[in-house]
Amino acid sequence: MARNIQSLERAAAMLRLLAGGERRLGLSDIASSLGLAKGTAHGILRTLQQEGFVEQDEPSGRYQLGAELLRLGTTYLDVHELRARALVWTDDLARSSGESVYLGVLHQQGVLIVHHVFRPDDSRQVLEIGAMQPLHSTALGKVLSAYDPVAHSEAVEAGRKAFTERTVCELDDFEQLLDLTRARGYAADVEETWEGVASVAAPIHDRRRMPVGAVGITGAVERLCHEGELRAELIAAVRDCARAVSRDLGAGRF
Repeated sequence: MARNIQSLERAAAMLRLLAGGERRLGLSDIASSLGLAKGTAHGILRTLQQEGFVEQDEPSGRYQLGAELLRLGTTYLDVHELRARALVWTDDLARSSGESVYLGVLHQQGVLIVHHVFRPDDSRQVLEIGAMQPLHSTALGKVLSAYDPVAHSEAVEAGRKAFTERTVCELDDFEQLLDLTRARGYAADVEETWEGVASVAAPIHDRRRMPVGAVGITGAVERLCHEGELRAELIAAVRDCARAVSRDLGAGRF
């Protein structure tokens, strides 16, 4: 069995200590509460402070939880609220479309899959929650890049790898795709990421009308497309699902 890393255990205990009880604690209080030497406690606090997880009040010298930890916690809550609000609507979309449904959010330089509903048949499928998809070629990624300025910057600055002959890699062409995505309210991926696979996705907004994610369906080209174009009824179903989740998040009508 792998041994735990002692410094991480101590840092975690320190964060729990600061999260409970008094709002601010001094170095001596933290060290004595955790049974640590002052030098050891100070070293851990200094590292946590450099990473933004802990802040030091200058007048008193006491420590409290930092803004970076709050940001991470808020992101966690936002993602889980998004997933919770989307559960019913994504199940409905999988039933009505007959295809796999994915819910994705921006994470680093890609799309993190936070919810996946299997295609409603007896085929063997693999759960892809936690998987990463590229921003520039997938329907989910293009939606995020079109509506989220941070995602747009990540997609523009990152190398746009060609996965198939259809992958759009040139920046001007990619920007035109994003303009088209914003104009029609959805993004498409027809064999741009995987041969024989197509997908369509639409944006999800929160109560502030900010883009917080994207929802889409993915399946074989022959099922999603007709005469080389995505089927209109599937596009409509995806957009309806995105609007329903957005409404549940307080975004109102789009």
